[in-house]
Amino acid sequence: MHIEPGVVDSTKMVLSYATAAASAGYLGKIAFESMRMQGAISLMQRSLISSCAVFSFFEIFPHYPVGVSEVHFILGSTLFLLFGAAPAGIGLVLGLATQSLFFASNDLPQYGMNITTLLVPLFVIDGLARSLIPQSTAYVDISYRQALALSTAFQAGIVGWVTFWVLYGSGFSVETLQNLARFGGAYMSVILGEPLVDLAVLAVAKFAHGLSRTGFVTNRLYSGA
Repeated sequence: MHIEPGVVDSTKMVLSYATAAASAGYLGKIAFESMRMQGAISLMQRSLISSCAVFSFFEIFPHYPVGVSEVHFILGSTLFLLFGAAPAGIGLVLGLATQSLFFASNDLPQYGMNITTLLVPLFVIDGLARSLIPQSTAYVDISYRQALALSTAFQAGIVGWVTFWVLYGSGFSVETLQNLARFGGAYMSVILGEPLVDLAVLAVAKFAHGLSRTGFVTNRLYSGA
């Protein structure tokens, strides 16, 4: 989902700064709410674990260029279900920053676009989970259909934002549209596979109920809201 260098001209970068700032502002709001619910230490613990996981997803997990961008197994819905929206968002911000600073400095100018591309879909699935999953249902008990809905929404959001940035920066052309179609099609494998990862991780979590007392996971993982 990285926006490649040169796709958006430097004169158009100001929009990415605005969207990233708005996303960061909303992330700060939900982080404050998360800290109020589970405490500052728990928020820091979950954010640190999430950051390390995101760095691994981007730098260690397989990723390959397709069309206009790269396909990554970001596992955003998995992070959300385990740690909650705010720690997952902080993890996306810090994990991507670590990778960009130390391993892919060419991505730094596009950091605002990449952060927007990740955070907005995360906020969407946070709202979707509130309406899709009954408040009495712990996340370890969700169905494949519910996991699929969250994963699809997250990945579709990424594809949508990548499409926006590419068209915003490069305009419409047959080649661009073909490359966007290839990129979107490649993400189908992630959409279909991520719910299985979610359910596998949640199945393991059921046997580690002691985590509910550590502050390392969101309270919602083991109990209804």
